[in-house]
Amino acid sequence: MSIASDMIRGHTETIILRQLLHGDSYGYQINKAIQDATGNRYELKEATLYTAFRRLEQAGCILSYWGDEATGARRRYYSITPQGRARYQANVEEWRIARELIDSLIMED
Repeated sequence: MSIASDMIRGHTETIILRQLLHGDSYGYQINKAIQDATGNRYELKEATLYTAFRRLEQAGCILSYWGDEATGARRRYYSITPQGRARYQANVEEWRIARELIDSLIMED
């Protein structure tokens, strides 16, 4: 069963920030890590991923820079900022509260 994108919409930025907690990365690598973590049940569309990168960078949550690959295409790397770490923690706490509320509304006793 694949994960419905509607169930995850609104959490894209938190998912990206979570991946960047492990270290700097680039778009394809982040999306691959998401696929691996979900057993290939979910992947972000490229447009969604790069739109989220722009929003996060404008908000001061991530920084981007060009890698210095000697071969192949040049990659834009992203790193999480202290503000991004704080945003991630706040989003996770908000998710915990929302999950409890949703569970109480839709789960059977």
